[in-house]
Amino acid sequence: MLAGFGAGLSGSVAGLASLVSYPALLAIGLPPVSANVSNTVALVFSSVGSVWGSRPELIGQRARARHLGPIAVAGGLAGGLLLLETPSGAFALVVPWLIGLASLTILIPRNPARLVPTEVHRPTWKLSAGVFLVAVYGGYFGAAAGVLLLALLLVATAEPFARGNAMRNLLVGLANAMAAVAFVAIGPVRWSAVIPLAAGCLLGGRLGPIIVRRVPGAPLRAVIACAGLGLAVHLGLDAYR
Repeated sequence: MLAGFGAGLSGSVAGLASLVSYPALLAIGLPPVSANVSNTVALVFSSVGSVWGSRPELIGQRARARHLGPIAVAGGLAGGLLLLETPSGAFALVVPWLIGLASLTILIPRNPARLVPTEVHRPTWKLSAGVFLVAVYGGYFGAAAGVLLLALLLVATAEPFARGNAMRNLLVGLANAMAAVAFVAIGPVRWSAVIPLAAGCLLGGRLGPIIVRRVPGAPLRAVIACAGLGLAVHLGLDAYR
């Protein structure tokens, strides 16, 4: 439950929930595939908490959510089914570079002059394609999918950090939910681990948006970028050794 709280908090703030929850599941003896599947199911509750806490930042983003939500659902379901059919090691050599690039992208300074009302920015086909690919990755592998999606939204929509983070939480939640449906139906879910982890995720996810709302965006971007780069280095050392 404590690991779930940390995962929910770090996931809703930084998109790095699996950095806490996945190692915890491995530490109690779950094999990698079961840990990955159980982790995805539990993190659905992190998204429930973070979306619940992000309601003020989601106001005015209905059109974007209605357009990108089904795309995230389709990508998450595709990624979950792909994981059940192929080994997740296929991404091992590419993932560190993706996470590292996304972490650096988050550090790109925002131009206040571009921050116009959200409804002016209709989702482009490039953003839609990017959301689908990240959702597939999230359902398939999952590590730092939130960082990738946050970087994409901040660059493509010109939204302030808190609003981009709220939309990220919603889309990641939808992708995780659809992958979780596939895992619950035919995957090796360990419910004895999922239930306490999910309870902690719900509480941590609910607290995260409060922190994002009260802390300036620039320091948060720096923290997320540093954490993401650290994860990229760690995964890179594991993949290339």
